[in-house]
Amino acid sequence: MPRHPLPDWSLPAEQTALIPDISGNTINGLGERAKRRPEIVYWDSPDGLAHGPLQGYFYARYFDSPEIKAAYSADRGPEELSPVAATRVERTPSEWTAAIKTETRVLGAEMVGITAVRREWVYEGHTVAEPWLVIMGLVMDQPRVAMAPSTAEHTTSAVEVAVHIARIDKSSKLLANWVREQGYDAVPRPGQRASGDIMLLPAALEAGFGELGKHGSIIHPVYGSSFRLAAISTDMPLVADAPIDFGADDFCTNCNVCSAACPPDAIFQDKQWVRGDRKWYVDFDKCVPYFNDHYGCGICIADCPWSLPGVAQGLASKLERRRIRKGETGSR
Repeated sequence: MPRHPLPDWSLPAEQTALIPDISGNTINGLGERAKRRPEIVYWDSPDGLAHGPLQGYFYARYFDSPEIKAAYSADRGPEELSPVAATRVERTPSEWTAAIKTETRVLGAEMVGITAVRREWVYEGHTVAEPWLVIMGLVMDQPRVAMAPSTAEHTTSAVEVAVHIARIDKSSKLLANWVREQGYDAVPRPGQRASGDIMLLPAALEAGFGELGKHGSIIHPVYGSSFRLAAISTDMPLVADAPIDFGADDFCTNCNVCSAACPPDAIFQDKQWVRGDRKWYVDFDKCVPYFNDHYGCGICIADCPWSLPGVAQGLASKLERRRIRKGETGSR
C-alpha cells in the first residue's frame, strides 16, 4: 500500500490541448517484438518533437519555481572541455579501469560501472563514436525524495532532484576532462533533462548497476532507486563490468507498492514487449501529464521498498539466502 495518501488529480485542460495525436508509447515501441533503435520522445529540443509542446509546458512550470531554478542552475562545472593531451599516458585496460573508477568516486559518485557501447542504445539519427561508456550514479537524499510529489508550496523533492541534476552534470564534465588530460577522447553524457545521443538506463544495467524495477527505474542492491545517472563515452582502453542478478526482478513480480502508489495508474502490472525486449514498462501517456503538473514526480521511487534507508542490503541478502536454499544462483 502507498506510504502516503494519493493526491487528487485530474488532467488539466491546458495539457489536454497539448497532447499530440501519436502516443508516446507508440514512439517508444510498446508492443513491438522486433528489435530496433529507440527514438527520442522527450527531453530534447522541442522543435520537431510530437510531445514538444508538453515538454514546454513542463519547463514553464518547472523554472517558474525560484527554489527549483536556483538548484538546477547551481555550479554545473566547466563550460568547455579540456583539449585532449597530445601525448597519451600508457596503461593497461585493467589499470585504466581501476584508475577511472577511483577518479569517478573522488568526484562524488557512489556508483561506477563500465560497459561497451551498443548500437541498440543509441537514438535513431544519432551516433556515439567512442567504444566505451563509464556510468556514474549519485545517490539522492531519500527522506527528501520521499516528499514527492512536489507542489508550488512544497518543492522539497523537486529541489533534491534539481540539485543532483547539477551535480551529475558537473561530475560528468570533470571526469571527461580528467580522461582528456590523459590523452584520450571523452564526451560527457549527463543524461538529465536531455536525451542526448544514448539511453543510459540499459547501459547502466549492463554495467552492473542493478536490475530494472516494475517502476521503470534501476534497483541497486545497496542504494535502491534513489540515484541519478550520468556517463562519459571514451576511447580509453577499459574492461567491462557484468550485469548483476540479486532477485529484484522476482521481487517486483509479487510487489505492487509502486503501482498502488501511482496517481495516474501508469505502472503496468506485467512486463511488456518494447522494441523486441520483454521488460517492465511505465505508460508514457499516463505518466507524463502528472509528472508535468508536479515539477517531476518520483512517488514510485520514493515508495519502493528497496529505496527505504538501510533496507536494500538486507533485502538483497535475504533474497540471496533464499536462492541458495533453493539451489539457484545469481551474481553480485
